Amino acid sequence: MSIDFTKRTCYTADVEKMKAAHKLLVEVPFKPSLPERGYNNRSLHIDLTTMKVTEKQVTDQMKQIFIGGRGFGLWYLWNAIKPSTKWNDSENDIVISPGPVGGNTQYPGSGKSLVVTLSPLTGVPIDSNVGGYFGPLMKFCGFDAIEIQGKAKNDVIVLIDGQKGVIRIEEAPLESPDSHIAAELFTHEYANDHDDLRNVSVVSAGRGAEHALVGCLNFSWFDVRRGCTRLKQAGRGGIGSVFRDKKVKALVVHAPPVKGDMNHPVDIDRIAKVGVKLHREIHDNDDKQCHMRRQGTAHLVEIMDAYDLLPCNNFQFGKHPDVKNIESKVWDARFTQGIPDGCWYGCSMQCSKGADGHVVKSGPYKGDTVTVDGPEYETAAGCGSNCGIFDRDWLLEANFYCDTYGIDTISFGTLTAFVMECYQRGILNKERTGGLELSWGNAAAQLELLHRIARGEGFGLIAGQGIRRMKKIFSEKGWGDLAFLNDIGMEVKGLEYSQYMSKESLAQQGGYALANKGPQHDEAWLIFMDMVNNHIPTFEDKAEALHYFPLFRTWFGLNGLCKLPWNDVEPADNAMTSEPAKVPEHVQNYCEIFTAITGREIDKTELIRMSEGVYQFQRVFNLRMGYGKRADDVPPYRSVGPVTKEEYESRAERYDKQLKELIFVDPAGKSVDEKIAIHRKYREDRYQKLMDAVYKRRGWTREGIPTLETLKKFKVDFPEVVEVVKHHISKI
Repeated sequence: MSIDFTKRTCYTADVEKMKAAHKLLVEVPFKPSLPERGYNNRSLHIDLTTMKVTEKQVTDQMKQIFIGGRGFGLWYLWNAIKPSTKWNDSENDIVISPGPVGGNTQYPGSGKSLVVTLSPLTGVPIDSNVGGYFGPLMKFCGFDAIEIQGKAKNDVIVLIDGQKGVIRIEEAPLESPDSHIAAELFTHEYANDHDDLRNVSVVSAGRGAEHALVGCLNFSWFDVRRGCTRLKQAGRGGIGSVFRDKKVKALVVHAPPVKGDMNHPVDIDRIAKVGVKLHREIHDNDDKQCHMRRQGTAHLVEIMDAYDLLPCNNFQFGKHPDVKNIESKVWDARFTQGIPDGCWYGCSMQCSKGADGHVVKSGPYKGDTVTVDGPEYETAAGCGSNCGIFDRDWLLEANFYCDTYGIDTISFGTLTAFVMECYQRGILNKERTGGLELSWGNAAAQLELLHRIARGEGFGLIAGQGIRRMKKIFSEKGWGDLAFLNDIGMEVKGLEYSQYMSKESLAQQGGYALANKGPQHDEAWLIFMDMVNNHIPTFEDKAEALHYFPLFRTWFGLNGLCKLPWNDVEPADNAMTSEPAKVPEHVQNYCEIFTAITGREIDKTELIRMSEGVYQFQRVFNLRMGYGKRADDVPPYRSVGPVTKEEYESRAERYDKQLKELIFVDPAGKSVDEKIAIHRKYREDRYQKLMDAVYKRRGWTREGIPTLETLKKFKVDFPEVVEVVKHHISKI
């Protein structure tokens, strides 16, 4: 479609007035620097309670064991909090770190940052991988990480100005916290001129994050072609809720212009060589494979539907006849094409698709014309099919408001689907929801629920607490049976599920429920490998996959990398390799770029070993916070098998066949309830056996506790870590 960008609503008219109302609280000079071999060897600590700004040394031990990104975040958070710390305590830390590879412009997908904090949903550390320019620009000002601790009295912004060499904390009373406005305003306030806009990035969370526990952070970049700021989300676990609890309205970085060698790598030609090869693969193969450059991750919608994996009506069903209304060709036509859509310099994957010219239909911005960043597959499936909604424009509306309010689209979609099923089954009604008719497909009610969450109003205040707390509230009020609510409430560890049906993939059930942070597909997406291709048939095979893939994907989070260029475009001959699921040529590329930047020579074995130390440390961190044992790794039964008659009957032929061929029970003459019970016993037993195999492969006890030998092997046997493990082992 043809877009007239001049018709977009812009929010820059009162920039000078708003900036004039700022009150300077702290101003601290610093010496800007550029990394050497990917590291600045220092980080920045901001205490908003004391208004103290401190630099910390990044030690060689940190670089060797924790690498960067997620690893630095976990280490800093461990040292910032106590076992008794709650998410809204002053000492809770928000850590942002891009990693040593982050910020290079030669290899696609190298602009990511990792955000770590203590999650309000789970009570354990959450990490979230996010694009946008903030992390790399912060790095090019001179810092490998930033920690935000304490709480301000009033709304503040934190500015890192790498052009002027100053860090400022300012009260900012007038700017809206809503991200599409905050990003635009603060970008214009701190850029020197129009050409400098791309050197400013803003981290923000909107009004929804102030009232809900499912808040996200938005990281901005200035889209030169569109002439506006755009957003990527650190979505999971309530990070935005912590951000707004600390009274942070925005983090702003103002960096020098980006150049290709700013990481000061050991061998830039070596990076360029593998980068050119991948650019060529993307150019030649993307249109034949995943169509990322035209559709982003939305290309997955009809693929998941075809394999009965698209969540519909709170993960009850895996396909729907109306999927045609939200499938990839719909988004291909709606996304603006022919405009570079990378969320970092040099990424030819270009998957950050934008839907320009959306006229807002509801809420406080009704009538405004905006660019919507997405939807990604997770949003289309979560806010769409999982809620029975198959309306393209309504999905854009939900996507826009989730982003600007600072609400995680994955959690919002999954919790709304849970609420809708509770409405379907009489657990909720209009009286209990404050007049909302939350029936399947009611898009207007879904949007009104979102607005009420953002306002902290009525039933929205309950829904915004997430599924784990809703289950408890509904049960305590006598509205529903807790056992049934636990079966259909799609969360583990308090984190809502992302949008894949795992009933027929035991490995994916483990990929979700055994993840340290909770059920997020970025740790292990094994459905096709397990269910479709049957490449991991035994418990030991599945355990090996649940060892390798979470560690490989952890490595992206240590270094500031996006996972999409790894396997969403593949070499033409990848299927002929011995391990096509691993895309071995691309694994070697990552070894090459890490070595070329840092000078630390690694191979594919060392790559996994680097991740394992961090992964084991994170498991002990969970234990330290009172979680991280076997009972915390058990999924809701809805993700394992059929809970209700409707689910069983929708796949009766499949389930009856499994009774005969796998469980060796004749289904003839048995009621649906009896058959459900037989399936449940079989499936839950298989999951327990999977846990045993995975724990053994990971070097954990049968209760899921890393052994002292495992900690020593991966050099995370720090005294305080050993103390936690000894304490928990002694109680078995």
